[in-house]
Amino acid sequence: MIRVLIADDHTIVREGLVNLLEEDGGCTVVAQAADGMEAVEKALETRPDVAIFDLTMPRLSGLEAVRRVNDALPGTRILVLTVHEEDEYIIPIVRAGASGYLVKDTASAELLTAVKTLSQGQAYFGPQAARALADQYRKPDDHPEDPYGSLTPREREVFHLVIEGKTTKEIARDLEVSTKTAENHRARVIEKLKVHNTAGLVRYAARHGLLS
Repeated sequence: MIRVLIADDHTIVREGLVNLLEEDGGCTVVAQAADGMEAVEKALETRPDVAIFDLTMPRLSGLEAVRRVNDALPGTRILVLTVHEEDEYIIPIVRAGASGYLVKDTASAELLTAVKTLSQGQAYFGPQAARALADQYRKPDDHPEDPYGSLTPREREVFHLVIEGKTTKEIARDLEVSTKTAENHRARVIEKLKVHNTAGLVRYAARHGLLS
């Protein structure tokens, strides 16, 4: 049996996937999660063979959830199942550690094939993702490395607090650091992501699927 975790903020989607995987896919669903933070927690608890993640989830974005699970559980293969098919979503999520990418109008049979393929340690990408990855390979200079990946864990914390609308004083209080330290972190995040202000950080988050 392939042990699967499903993370999606829509109950009807999770229920449909459970029925499909358990009735037709030879899988057992070991856990479900309704947001990104819960997805990471359930993954660490159950250590599934395959994790199916939506890209846009509350509390923690799919991108950051994929990154955290991939870092902590390299043996768990992550399949992203989403409505987004644009390159700006596909490339960062693959860099974060996803081994598969399908859009939600994919046929059931292809989804089952993807789960089985990932459980065998291989990758599986739908047509849109495969095309984006091929373009990335052919034109590497056109797709610079995602600077979000260069942020330290603390800088990522600051980034997400800023886009939530927290002031520098509030960030300092939440992280238990001085206002000066919080401001320095914020300045480094802005510099690394090559934006000019908080509005630029929010736009960056929206473009890269990082809004919770």
